[in-house]
Amino acid sequence: MSRDLLLMAVSLFTWGIGEGMFIYFQPLYLEKWGANPVEIGAILGAMGVAMAVAQAPAGYLADRVGARPVMWSSWLLGTAAAWMMALAGSLPMFVAGLLTYGLTSFVVAPMNSYITSVRGKWSIERALTIVSAMFHLGAVIGPIIGGIIGEAFGLRSIYQVSAVIFIGSTAVVLMARRPPVEEEAGELQGQKPNLLQNPRFLGLLALFFLTIFALYLPQPLTPNYLQNVQGFSISTIGQLGAMGSFGNAAIMLLLGHLKAPVGFLAGQALVGMFALLMWRSESLPLFFAGYFFIGGYRLCRSMALAFARSLVKVHETGFAFGLVETGNAVSAIVAPLAAGLLYDQDPQSVYAASLAAVSVMLLVNTIMLRSRFF
Repeated sequence: MSRDLLLMAVSLFTWGIGEGMFIYFQPLYLEKWGANPVEIGAILGAMGVAMAVAQAPAGYLADRVGARPVMWSSWLLGTAAAWMMALAGSLPMFVAGLLTYGLTSFVVAPMNSYITSVRGKWSIERALTIVSAMFHLGAVIGPIIGGIIGEAFGLRSIYQVSAVIFIGSTAVVLMARRPPVEEEAGELQGQKPNLLQNPRFLGLLALFFLTIFALYLPQPLTPNYLQNVQGFSISTIGQLGAMGSFGNAAIMLLLGHLKAPVGFLAGQALVGMFALLMWRSESLPLFFAGYFFIGGYRLCRSMALAFARSLVKVHETGFAFGLVETGNAVSAIVAPLAAGLLYDQDPQSVYAASLAAVSVMLLVNTIMLRSRFF
């Protein structure tokens, strides 16, 4: 592993601890502020809007000025957003911080472009999945700490500790050096991405959007379901979140060597298992097993990027990754709204609908990815 790839892994590991401390408790904290399930879905959907609007521009900008400065700006903005949430004294202020934090997801395309640039002799799949696994290993620790702190001092204190941790993560990433590919890209700055005239890439983009919607649908309101329907405590939900992060890391490490199409399909099958176990489980060990399988979602996202990278030119990488992440973010807008409406009618219907959607997309993807189109 190169020096800069190691710095990315350390910074993301630290960020994973900080984000993991609060991310699984977001719906519960919104509920504590007085938001109902439909409002929570709408707020999380609005966060998806914030995630969507900057993805493609950030990726395009990374191709023009370099991935590193765009990546750095997200780390700094994310730390500021965490402090907004930590110090919020009202629901509107907290939501403002939450939406700002969602906006910082524009880091994904530049960051992954940077990772592929400093990967050395590693494959794209391996570089993306290993670094992502380090983030999720950090996120194993975060929910456990968050659950303990939340029960002892209240949910607000979780955000305060997390904001301090983000400062350390930012300090590490600021030591990352300019990648060699960035210098090479400078010779190509006169060439504009031609992705909108690439039918194979556009077809893959549409497929990714529908797939990510199906995979994200069972996730947003699961903490509320676990607390309000299953009766689990905050600390138990934190432990389940830790298991989810462990599953993310373990699945990335175990399956990250797969070719992108195979890994993409495997991830969908794993999320289907998550939806099934959330729907039908009657004992805590089965819920833990279900949360392990949620790691298939992150595997799918990394494999989607690796697959997309194979269809575009080097100087289009940032913009291509930005468009993929825009599709993912749009799914994150629509899925929480759909989940909120389903949950309001019958909490378990979220998982029945999710399992059906994942099954359909797994079949469609198997057919499409085996075709000659891609």
